[in-house]
Amino acid sequence: MKFIIRDVCTQNMDEILSLNESVVPAVNSIPIDKMQWFAEQAAYFRVATAHDRLAAFLIGLRPGIAYDSLNYRWFCEHYADFGYIDRIAVASHARRHGLATQLYDDFQATLKDDVGIMTCEVNLQPPNEGSMRFHERYGFAQVASQSTEGGEKEVALLVKTL
Repeated sequence: MKFIIRDVCTQNMDEILSLNESVVPAVNSIPIDKMQWFAEQAAYFRVATAHDRLAAFLIGLRPGIAYDSLNYRWFCEHYADFGYIDRIAVASHARRHGLATQLYDDFQATLKDDVGIMTCEVNLQPPNEGSMRFHERYGFAQVASQSTEGGEKEVALLVKTL
């Protein structure tokens, strides 16, 4: 399957939100206005399509935006500069084609040469073992963990040196 990776368009928002909701709890559920906020504020918000059908999206942030995520704020407090992967979602029909790797590579390529790390988090509770294996293979290492959502979730905070 050949994928086209391109910038998000506002007309994609309903489809993107639907894909996001289909992979909860691997990512948090969010309302459409928050997804539109990402489209306006994110340093990187790209989608992958195949045959004009949404296959995946990735949202990447840089430090310095007013984002209330505990995980994003943790990285802001501990690192001067980074590329933060807030969320990625791959549709079931597009899995096992290396699409997550393609999106991660594309995000990494947009970071300035002086950005030394990419960051993200993966759920430990509820466990997301497939995601943890992917991130370890991609070169991420756990640097900390924290509880979120009133203790209902625990995440591994991961860093990849570029």
